[in-house]
Amino acid sequence: MINVLSSGAYFTGGTFVPLSEGAELYPVEEAKKKTISYGILSSHNTSPDMEELKIKFDAMASHDITYVGIIQTARASGLERFPLPYVLTNCHNSLCAVGGTINEDDHVFGLSAAKKYGGEFVPAHQAVIHSYMRERYAGSGKMILGSDSHTRYGAFGTMAIGEGGPELVKQLLNKTYDISYPRVVAVYLTGAPRPGVGPQDVALAIIGKTFTKGVVKNAVMEFFGPGVASLSMDYRCGIDVMTTETSCLSSVWATDETTRDYLTLLGRGGDYRRLMPGEGAYYDDVILVDLSLVEPMIALPFHPSNAYTIKQFKANMTDILAETEETARRQLGMDKVPSLLSKVKDGKFYVDQAVIAGCSGGTYQNLLRASEILKGSSIGSQSFWLSCYPGSMPIFQELTRQGAISDLMAAGASIRSCFCGPCFGAGDVPANGGFSIRHSTRNFPNREGSKPGNGQLSYVALMDARSIAATALNGGVLTSAFELDSIPEDKPDESYHYDDSAYKSRVYFGVGNPQPETELVFGPNITDWPAQIAMPENLMLTVASAIYDPVTTTDELIPSGETSSYRSNPLGLAEFALSRKDPAYVGRAKAIQKVEKQRQAGKSTAKVKEALDGCDPETTGLGSLVMALKPGDGSAREQAASCQRVLGGVANLAAEYATKRYRSNVVNWGMLPFIVDGLAELNIQPGDRLYIPGIKALLEGDGEEIEATLYQKEGEKTVTLRLPGMTREERDIVLAGCLINYYAKA
Repeated sequence: MINVLSSGAYFTGGTFVPLSEGAELYPVEEAKKKTISYGILSSHNTSPDMEELKIKFDAMASHDITYVGIIQTARASGLERFPLPYVLTNCHNSLCAVGGTINEDDHVFGLSAAKKYGGEFVPAHQAVIHSYMRERYAGSGKMILGSDSHTRYGAFGTMAIGEGGPELVKQLLNKTYDISYPRVVAVYLTGAPRPGVGPQDVALAIIGKTFTKGVVKNAVMEFFGPGVASLSMDYRCGIDVMTTETSCLSSVWATDETTRDYLTLLGRGGDYRRLMPGEGAYYDDVILVDLSLVEPMIALPFHPSNAYTIKQFKANMTDILAETEETARRQLGMDKVPSLLSKVKDGKFYVDQAVIAGCSGGTYQNLLRASEILKGSSIGSQSFWLSCYPGSMPIFQELTRQGAISDLMAAGASIRSCFCGPCFGAGDVPANGGFSIRHSTRNFPNREGSKPGNGQLSYVALMDARSIAATALNGGVLTSAFELDSIPEDKPDESYHYDDSAYKSRVYFGVGNPQPETELVFGPNITDWPAQIAMPENLMLTVASAIYDPVTTTDELIPSGETSSYRSNPLGLAEFALSRKDPAYVGRAKAIQKVEKQRQAGKSTAKVKEALDGCDPETTGLGSLVMALKPGDGSAREQAASCQRVLGGVANLAAEYATKRYRSNVVNWGMLPFIVDGLAELNIQPGDRLYIPGIKALLEGDGEEIEATLYQKEGEKTVTLRLPGMTREERDIVLAGCLINYYAKA
């Protein structure tokens, strides 16, 4: 099904030749230039050096839990107008259901900002951010930056990247996105999917094969091969958007007549260019995917990489479910978790809820297949229920014209608006102990909205819309689409009538037409970022949280769901930091911060003296740090780092960072992204202290290592802290205290 060739190879004559056999024919440095990725990156690079890129993007996009903070940061740094098309969508806090007026206050702010600075504003319920950007902006050879990790439009030949807000701020201030030239990994598709196999099945199979081994971490995945022609654009987009879960940097696909026809259907045929790798193109690694061998998949809690074929799962249910329960106990720190084994009756596994939604599930083709499977049937009146969320109003309108929405409704499915809520716990939260199958992007712990700290836990598994519909047809008994008597087929040319009249009626199109006289409209929850001080000469840091999970997600660092409503209020949101992972963190961090504020005020209190432990109060700053073995998987949300910073955080200690975007967020918010070899063996615990003399001098120079003293109950030890690959600009940002301070000094 999937084979990973973990070595460099040339693509020549329709096959891959290992580096050792082709180097004489194709010098590596020249062969790299023949990839699709090189062509796109070189055309957007403003640096003369292709090894150290400085990228300017064609367009950007943010949704309503990120754009307020981005615009506020840019505004504090001198923003006068949006220098590139910037789309503000409202697909996360669309329901305006939590926190009084604060959600709609953000929307009103966003519209006023789009008018003032010249942007595009998409009101709530019109479109999911990525569906909108596919329909309106993605095109061959383009680059798009978004403040959402699933910013992926590779199927159009667009290299799109999801990053934290500060990276978008840089673009708004006419700065560049700076990154070393990434590894490029070929994903070579052959064959064609069998009926019943959908894009989520292909995506989960790839994620399961690549994530744990880090095959494509921070790389660009380049899709091509004869199998591409067998896939519709919806199908390609469904695979592509899930590449985020491999931990890659971005993705791009070869383009063909299907791409051209789809862009023409969208009224943007001029955005098409044929993109194909050149003869002898060199790839750092190769992933071979035979689409004809992919089967219906299920990704069990608590990660998309925890993937099995549905056939495997059903054959080994008892063992797999017992293992999942044990993972829940261990990872969530719960002595007792709701039983999954109790959902097995007479050899069948009973599901409680199903959702087809968002940028991955809510496409025209996915929902049309679900409607065809369920037409004329009923999901039943027992505990199982199904919700369907079209990704955009044009998709919704066409499904309505085709009768598909009526068929889903008649079967008992709930039809919802164009909204991302189920993907992050702001809609369709299952009951305690509930098991939800979802064609959405993630199944991280608590992402569906449960709160283990309050004794709540529900489970999410990822599946494709076709098998979800088959399960619904079977009254909630887990069923593969392969088990259907009649399986509807996906066609590569499955286009539809695109009607953007809803956008023309509601979207504010202000790109390139700023109205500087417009006043920004501030709600009471919208506040400025608190001031941060520059890096002192030395640091005495206290561990406020220590996390030994193999991977820590951004959902665990700052929960999604109802907390999203407070993302326009940095201090208010910070109260939720690590609340579902380490509820004592905020109290610990604030206690340290209180003493640091006394030091800054020149007060020589007993607490200050105790914290400094003999160090000079004039030159030694106090702060907190978070230790995690591999932090930052998942969302691009900058708040996973900024919440630590506004609570007095100064550093992260990690064995490695799960994603480039989280490390960037740490740096942009003025924190030190330390790497520590053998970190797990140090047995660091909350309350331990780390003294780092000379840190300012290290950052002012170009050193990458510094010796620090770790104070623990058992005694003290010397620890080597590493800052590999920090650029001059990154050092200056941390020295200044954060990105806002850095630009204020410029």
